[in-house]
Amino acid sequence: MRNWMINHIYAIHILKMQLPSQLLENAVSEFAKLPGIGKKTALRLVLHLLKQDVNEVKHFGETITRMREEIKFCSRCHNVSDGNTCSICSNTIGRNQQLICVVENIRDVIAIENTQQFNGTYHVLGGIISPLDGVGPDQLNIETLISRIESEQTTELVFALNPNIQGDTTIYYIQRKLGQKSCKVTTIARGISFGGELEFADEMTLARSIANRLPVNQYVK
Repeated sequence: MRNWMINHIYAIHILKMQLPSQLLENAVSEFAKLPGIGKKTALRLVLHLLKQDVNEVKHFGETITRMREEIKFCSRCHNVSDGNTCSICSNTIGRNQQLICVVENIRDVIAIENTQQFNGTYHVLGGIISPLDGVGPDQLNIETLISRIESEQTTELVFALNPNIQGDTTIYYIQRKLGQKSCKVTTIARGISFGGELEFADEMTLARSIANRLPVNQYVK
């Protein structure tokens, strides 16, 4: 309890203390805007940068700026890319171009890729349907998905959305939009617990879910 109180008081002190430099304070404030970074951690990061060579810090800043200015989104699947088409969509030899895995965001693409169990392509929706959060179907990359299925003769559509109400609602909506299209529709096996997040699933569980995918009708009705 005593250690907790000391840390709590120190954290309050960090939040309220007047830093000796306005430039330092500005830098701390910017780092603190990042998710999961509080004032205390932000100060530690800024002080670390102060110890580095000026050219190293300059390179760090230029790398971040270049990433933000030059990075693109794949015109086909909406994954991040250095060009108009991502490396996965461009790989016509090592990837099954008629197999599409539908995910919520880019972090999910990275998580599935780390399992090395999927050799198809992806389609990043950019979110899931969530009326309570003001997110409707029109705000997601659903129409481009339907167009892909129609024009690319897709043989299988794999839903790899987080197993919760919003994810199931999104699957149901897209399934209705598909109508009588002939492609096989599956979803990853529920080795992922209901309400869980793909991003935080261990690779073995996620790999097993991908490998043992089942017809979507068994889960979403």
